[in-house]
Amino acid sequence: MPLSTWTSKALFAGILLALGGGLYQAWQEHRALGYGFRVPVIAPPAAKPAAMAPKKIARKKVRGRWRSQEEVIETNGTHFETHFASSKLHTQTHAASLVELKDGRVRAFWFSGSREGASDVTINSAVYDPARSAWSDEQVVASRGSTQRALHRYVAKLGNPVVGRAADGSLQLFYVTVSLGGWAGSSITHMTSHDEGATWSAPRRLVTSPFLNISTLVKGAPFLYADGTMGLPVYHESISKFAELLRLDEAGRVLDKQRLARAGQGTLQPVVLVKNKNEALVLTRYAGKQAPPRVPSLFTEDGGRSWSTPQPSALANPNAAVTAVVLADGRLLAVLNNQESGRDTLSLMLSADGGNSWRVIHQLESLSAERTSKFDEKLCRQVVASLAQNADTNVAKAPPSTVDHYVASAEARVRADGMCNFEFSYPYLIQVSNGDLHLAYTWNRTFIKHVMFDRAWLDKRIGKRDALH
Repeated sequence: MPLSTWTSKALFAGILLALGGGLYQAWQEHRALGYGFRVPVIAPPAAKPAAMAPKKIARKKVRGRWRSQEEVIETNGTHFETHFASSKLHTQTHAASLVELKDGRVRAFWFSGSREGASDVTINSAVYDPARSAWSDEQVVASRGSTQRALHRYVAKLGNPVVGRAADGSLQLFYVTVSLGGWAGSSITHMTSHDEGATWSAPRRLVTSPFLNISTLVKGAPFLYADGTMGLPVYHESISKFAELLRLDEAGRVLDKQRLARAGQGTLQPVVLVKNKNEALVLTRYAGKQAPPRVPSLFTEDGGRSWSTPQPSALANPNAAVTAVVLADGRLLAVLNNQESGRDTLSLMLSADGGNSWRVIHQLESLSAERTSKFDEKLCRQVVASLAQNADTNVAKAPPSTVDHYVASAEARVRADGMCNFEFSYPYLIQVSNGDLHLAYTWNRTFIKHVMFDRAWLDKRIGKRDALH
């Protein structure tokens, strides 16, 4: 047999051996993985004074409809406040995520640029200080150029940053990168911080598949298994659409991947709700064709070893992201566009029966009635100005010339088709260690809006007979 033939066969055998060895190692690692979840520790509600003087803030109204959601501090000692976490004007922002820092502050991430998918999009971050009720200036964490240099490969666009805390205390940041094509051609890039987000390691690409390693995106909050490994909810969006879970070690290496739904289910952007060490519920965005559109849900009772088949829940879903947390007493709190089309309302919802039924306890945003209104440009600008002033106290106190800049920033999106259309989307909800809840979401693709409320405010919304304990 010619030498070249022997060389070819030897090379082929070597490739098979290497592949087999890699698969065996992966199988061994998979077998070694433990199951069961680590349950976050949340402090009981702090004692509140019997009464507090209300903090009044001047709010403008347009036809009496677009009012403030709540006073910043209510007279009964409950706390609810809103801000813009992002500060750049005349840019588009989207897909925020949040994490509590060790000193009690909250850090947010989102992507920002001239438009979604543009080459100038960056991953930005800012920090909220609850002692001052204020956000820091935003800073760029990663850009297309910095990511491209670190990965040694062409990067066309960035998106969807998600942050989690690893078992060793480090912050793990994941974001989507695309080299060719649309989001279906994406992969996940990972960075680590050991100083609460002040500095970050060089970006590196997660290898989630030995074949092409594309079409993996991230949106849902990471969580921890009992053995300290991290669960990262991801989803596939090429040809078919389905939810998955990645299992990562503390260095961010992929140890395992589970498919949560068969191809064609239309399940995107899974959110994992850990109830206890053995039970968890997953809610996902629905991108299928079944009518009426409902948030799919599935569950595990064996610590994540196996998962049920997705079933439609009672939550409506207009092919939009959902977020949720598990409260200390086991009830579920969710934020989503609870409607079958559009993203112009945002609802805070509660389930007391494990996700079987839900009820609205507060409308965070509600502008669906304006969707068909034929507002002229002047009235539309007035509505946007009122919304911006109600969203952030700094805007409420700003001179008219500053307010005009906020309105102009939002106008390109709100009046994109000549009408007056609003979008409140991609919510991300966390509960911090003292029991307070922080929510971030996209506000008309122009700003990231932050909402903070405490357990006392939540108890009041739920009602005395149904108060949380």
